[in-house]
Amino acid sequence: MARNLWSFAEKAARSAFDVVRSELDPDRLLGHTMAGFIELAASRYAVDPGDQYEPGKPLKLLLAGYSGTRNTGADVRVEEIVRQMRHLFGDDKLDLSILTINPELSRGYFRTVKQLHLPQFFPPFLLDVIHKQHGVIACEGSMFKSKFANALSIMMVGSLGIASVERKLAIGYGGEAGAMDPVLENLVRKYCQDALIVVRNKESGEVLSKLGVASRPGTDTAWTFEPAPAEVGEKLLREAGWDGKTPVLALCPINPFWWPVKPDVMKGATHALTGSHSESHYDSFYFHKDGDAVREKQRAYIKALADGLRRFRAQHNVFPILVGMEQLDRKACEALRVELGENLPLFVSDEFEMYEMVSVIRCASMMVSSRYHAIVTSMPGLVPSAGVTMDERIRNLMADRGQPHLALEVDDPALADKVYETLITLHKDAESIREGIAQCVVVNLVRMGEMGMHLVEHVRARHPNFEFRTGLGAGGDHWDHLPALPKQVQTLVERVLAARAA
Repeated sequence: MARNLWSFAEKAARSAFDVVRSELDPDRLLGHTMAGFIELAASRYAVDPGDQYEPGKPLKLLLAGYSGTRNTGADVRVEEIVRQMRHLFGDDKLDLSILTINPELSRGYFRTVKQLHLPQFFPPFLLDVIHKQHGVIACEGSMFKSKFANALSIMMVGSLGIASVERKLAIGYGGEAGAMDPVLENLVRKYCQDALIVVRNKESGEVLSKLGVASRPGTDTAWTFEPAPAEVGEKLLREAGWDGKTPVLALCPINPFWWPVKPDVMKGATHALTGSHSESHYDSFYFHKDGDAVREKQRAYIKALADGLRRFRAQHNVFPILVGMEQLDRKACEALRVELGENLPLFVSDEFEMYEMVSVIRCASMMVSSRYHAIVTSMPGLVPSAGVTMDERIRNLMADRGQPHLALEVDDPALADKVYETLITLHKDAESIREGIAQCVVVNLVRMGEMGMHLVEHVRARHPNFEFRTGLGAGGDHWDHLPALPKQVQTLVERVLAARAA
């Protein structure tokens, strides 16, 4: 009897501890805190509506995303959102600000856009800053998902929520929705109902629909990006040992297994005192997922990439380069270089700006990437590419290209063989792959133009006195809603449209 009572008491204690631990989870607390500040903004609005748009004056908009981390894809996306908005609204009619996690890492980007340093505890900061704006544009691609960091998504949803309750523009632009933790799901369900959400694929729209949140179809915003001239990329490659003739093969590895980043106060304190947990430390008291299983999966992934490349190089002469599209990717690039036993060139975004990074990868003759935006930004250069994916983004992109067979999985036990076979396919079927890429680029440019039309109509509905130039909005030409296209992209568009018309 006593033993049974002790067993019951032990189970009850453990259950109670689990409940307390769940309630005290920092992500959960952050979500509840953000919700509280949104409700506070709603109460404040009744007595103090904050800055409201006045016809004839610039429209003040805040861009909320993942800037200031040297993530090339995130920065390219924002650069093109800014360019498209300037094209649609007019430079003199916009007053743009952007949140940055680290001002030093975004210095020199997004010219004429005011950069505001986002503090680690951001709810009160957002409450104050958004009160002085006329609207918010959430601009990170991984907008509504818990795969990477709940805190980032909570920040964007919180920004949209505060703007919504203050009757301001609240727009999620070209983002994606995926699996969400309950706390994030509840925030999206409750506070994104009045926002304009433009998603970059239909799968994201289906996720949001289940939460009762309407969305419009769209795409990513990186398609119109203009990198540094090809001569810049070629020069950097020559400095790294390229002979100017050998086909360049770009490999873009990541650590797909150490996500999501989670807050851990105890680890943070231990790290600060002793320096332990350095390998998994992200920032402050945030840590990557870690452990023997994570490290073993990463070793297997890196080894598979290396083995597949070795087999291909035994038959084909290529100049391999290792590309880190985010500064966090340096560890994966260095690990792959060690596994290959060669001092291969590294191009990592902590050393190269986004214009140089994209110029380099467009000089490649083929690419295998676990970074979504490495593929997207290489596509206007018609680089035959394949993806080794950790989630739905690259999978969806390859399906959009009509080339689903070019999406591999990071944890596939047969990954080494599939990397080799895929490299053979990229080499053998390069022309047909390029044609599929060209068609896909044009389709996505049309979608991006349509996004601009949705944006114009949404602003027009909220601010009828805002003067857009004639021809913009519903009934207009989607091509007129794009920023100026780089010459390379314009030539590609003209060729594809001419072939369709023939």
